[in-house]
Amino acid sequence: MNAILPADIVAELESTIAGCAYERRVRMLRRTTDLLVAGRDRLQEPEISALDQVLLRIAERIEPKALAQLSIALVDLSLAPRETSRRLAFHEDPMVAGPLLLKSRTISANDLETIATSRGEQHLLAISGRNPVDPALTDILLKRGGKNVGRALVNNPGAAFSAAGYAMLIARAEHDGEIARALAFRPDTPDKIVRGLFPRLTPDARASILDAAAPALRHRIETVLSPTPAAARPKLPSSIDYAEARLSVVALNRVGKLNDSTVNRFAIRGEAANLIASLSVLSGTPIDVIEKIIADEDCEALVMACRASRLNWQTTLAILCNRGGPRLSYEQRERAQKLFDELYLSTSQWAVRWGEMAASGGAVTADNNNKRGKSGGSR
Repeated sequence: MNAILPADIVAELESTIAGCAYERRVRMLRRTTDLLVAGRDRLQEPEISALDQVLLRIAERIEPKALAQLSIALVDLSLAPRETSRRLAFHEDPMVAGPLLLKSRTISANDLETIATSRGEQHLLAISGRNPVDPALTDILLKRGGKNVGRALVNNPGAAFSAAGYAMLIARAEHDGEIARALAFRPDTPDKIVRGLFPRLTPDARASILDAAAPALRHRIETVLSPTPAAARPKLPSSIDYAEARLSVVALNRVGKLNDSTVNRFAIRGEAANLIASLSVLSGTPIDVIEKIIADEDCEALVMACRASRLNWQTTLAILCNRGGPRLSYEQRERAQKLFDELYLSTSQWAVRWGEMAASGGAVTADNNNKRGKSGGSR
């Protein structure tokens, strides 16, 4: 249960805070904050709730500059004082509210929507950088926010958009090249949105986007815009390409540089040999098995390979969206992310299962994947 301070102690605390000098209040705030930070791994919810009541009363009589430091400290706490965090997130000064609006997991979805509806541009900009930002919230942000808010959202991989949200982004993209490019380049932008975007752009804007796109992304955009999309996937690398790529990625792995950033770059740039060799090295799976998985229209086995390679979701999504062929539909993306999230809790188990599946000869089917997914999910 939450610890509730007795009424007489609360009255005495309020009297003490009201009667002391401002510098002493700041010291009290700093010491209470230090106590929270120092005890982050030891304090339990009842103790944090008691400190929450203390902080609330001190914060009422503290200037924004000191409160901003408190906000920064609270953001990093896995178990933060809820009411104090909420009060600071609603603060009219964006320097106070900003850190919590950007990162705090304590602020509820309802509170974020209320703040987005009632506060100014800097508050909206902070919320736009959160990960994730759900479609209902992005709708509010796009309706009320200016140019920078729109840009922040479309460049935020964790932001999701409704049909209305995409419509607002397309309308802004007509006059904002940065939004147009980011919307076209986002891995999760549906095909129909890309097809709706390009006719609204000037010829120069369309050419600029295609010129800036990596070869694989340009191919994908042109395929989406084509009235008769090509069915064939890009040609797979040769054995010589793989041999060279494997030497390169093994060297990167040896020095700890074969990571999400590197693999993501391989995917975005369409460097198929490097990408397939990377998944092979990281997952311990033969290249020919990875080749089959990359080419498989069903993406479940590829999600499993990425998870076994210890890659994060954004890198996995980049791989899924840049392997050639049609873009993922919204439903396919949701299904892939759901599978990825289920595997997150048992990474080592899935890595072993993936190794067994690869060792069995690389015969990967959707049915086998589904069976393994069900057994892994239930454990």
